[in-house]
Amino acid sequence: MSSKKILVSAFSNLYTDQRIEKVCRTLYENGYQIELIGNDWGGKTEMHRPYPFSRISLSSKSLKTAYFEFNWKLYHELKSKFDKNTILLANDLDALLPNYLISKKYNIPLVFDSHEIFSEMPAIQGKLSQKLWRYLEKSLVPKIKFMMTASSGYADWFHRKYGVDAVVVRNAPRKFDFSQNIPENNPKIILYQGVINPFRGIDKAILAMHHLENVVFKIAGDGPMRKEYEDLVTKENLQEKVQFIGKLLPQDLRKITILADCGMSIEENGGESYFYSLPNKVLDCIQGRVPLIMSPFPEMESIKNRFNVGEIIENHNPQSIAKAIKKVLEKGRKNYFPELEKAAEALCWENEEHKILNLFEKITLS
Repeated sequence: MSSKKILVSAFSNLYTDQRIEKVCRTLYENGYQIELIGNDWGGKTEMHRPYPFSRISLSSKSLKTAYFEFNWKLYHELKSKFDKNTILLANDLDALLPNYLISKKYNIPLVFDSHEIFSEMPAIQGKLSQKLWRYLEKSLVPKIKFMMTASSGYADWFHRKYGVDAVVVRNAPRKFDFSQNIPENNPKIILYQGVINPFRGIDKAILAMHHLENVVFKIAGDGPMRKEYEDLVTKENLQEKVQFIGKLLPQDLRKITILADCGMSIEENGGESYFYSLPNKVLDCIQGRVPLIMSPFPEMESIKNRFNVGEIIENHNPQSIAKAIKKVLEKGRKNYFPELEKAAEALCWENEEHKILNLFEKITLS
């Protein structure tokens, strides 16, 4: 057991970030003193954690200025809370600078957890902000001694680009003891879960419904493209086949996930952050024993090659998406079940968290 204090920070309202929750809980349950710092951008929903947390209040009206405000306030927050018994844990590039400055100035250890390749996200492609994030990344990441990231593809990218060695901690769910009967749905349920953002393949999946019969496509989540995709459903007269069920709490989402006949993770290549990702929804579907269709990206192909948990789409043409869904539905969830069971046993948080503990033990002993 350790008496080390860990100040965990993220540009997040903390409420729906499952990775941060799992990392904090793992460290807390193994004797570390955890204090979590987020912000109120996107709301200040009530939540309960076994360790202290706080949200920095932001007055900014735009995301661009919110980043500057948060980093400024986070620096002073960390400065007021750290002591020589502290380890800093920064989540993603948008919280790294104040952590790095405090770490350097006061000679305390810093861990950087990169959930994605922030500078290569689709939302900032070709914008001035991308140049700024790339500059920050190039300036700081090569100097990071302790780093975690969410996929092998990300770890390889950071090593190639900056020569850093990151511990791969997949954002897998906790093990789920699946003991229920597989439902016989009529119509069959196709499920997308996650943020409704561009480059997620959602619009192509909606159009694929023209090529499928006796199915309903449920979209669980919210995001900037929701209104546009709702309008697309209306325009294509697909209201009987497509349902938007909104953003759900993790425990409520799981109840929806385990009822699906086919999940999907068909991200498009909107940049290297997507291309090398291992989306949460893939691991969530596997843990719920739901077969899925996936993009032909390295991490998803690697899982498919190791466990036959679904089908890889040929491309993002709606007909190709429909073809892959048909294959999953024709084979049936029960036929994928043995491989899903093996995958669920291997790809769970219980097999990831020891990597975090080993990393923090190494820091504690250094």
